[in-house]
Amino acid sequence: MANFHDAQKPVLTKDVLKEQFRRCGVSEGQAIIVHTSLSKLGFVVGGAETLIRALLEIVGDEGTLMMPAQTWKNLDPATGVHWEVSPEHWPVIREHWPAYNKDITPAIGMGIVAEMLRKWPGASRSDHPARSMAAVGKHAEYLTKEHDLSQIFGKGSPLHKLYELDGHILLIGVGHNKNTSLHLAETKADFPTKRFMEESSAILLDGERKWVTYRTQAVDDGDFTILGEEFDRAHQVAIHKVGEAEVRFLRQRQLVDWAVQWMEEHRKGENHTNL
Repeated sequence: MANFHDAQKPVLTKDVLKEQFRRCGVSEGQAIIVHTSLSKLGFVVGGAETLIRALLEIVGDEGTLMMPAQTWKNLDPATGVHWEVSPEHWPVIREHWPAYNKDITPAIGMGIVAEMLRKWPGASRSDHPARSMAAVGKHAEYLTKEHDLSQIFGKGSPLHKLYELDGHILLIGVGHNKNTSLHLAETKADFPTKRFMEESSAILLDGERKWVTYRTQAVDDGDFTILGEEFDRAHQVAIHKVGEAEVRFLRQRQLVDWAVQWMEEHRKGENHTNL
């Protein structure tokens, strides 16, 4: 027997998506980082492909879409990313985990839309073995080139380059807890609890797999939700609807600059994430 439990969900074609995203402020020529939960929209005819096509057609040849294409399983198991394996097997992972290959390595946990964008014709992807970004459009190559190991989200990273372009953030069915641009604010902010750590990943060097350790800033998203709520109130951020999904469309630079000041004011003690 057919299951009609989703029969009341809106049915969204490409043209309907284009109309509704334009109402949110998405327009030609913009450079946008997109975070999305496809299922929150409703029934999209054609799924991830249709959503990407709709956004690309809106921004046009002068615009760019970027999405996280992170491969965080390619980190040292001591960080907890391989919780399904006991510590006695960690040396095997360090020795045998496949080296990052931006043409092959799948995005992990980023969702079907981000995974499709990284394989889109003409897509560019950054070289970071654990924190890559993928982009399509005019600025794709610029955004993704020279992603330094130690600058996951900081100076010279794809997020920082989007900031320099005065780009935008599109949150589709997700909140500020998924807003990666707030990690850029972390790198810019000066607060006493900022710390650095060593991470390790498998990479290719001169065609040979190497397990490489690099120093980078530790990131913390524990206060992103409350930060985002305060930003929304302070700037009277419009929460749009596309299908059934709540959608926020923001200027990245405005959010990051405000978040830097917020973090410097609130991240003063070890328990700042319990605000």
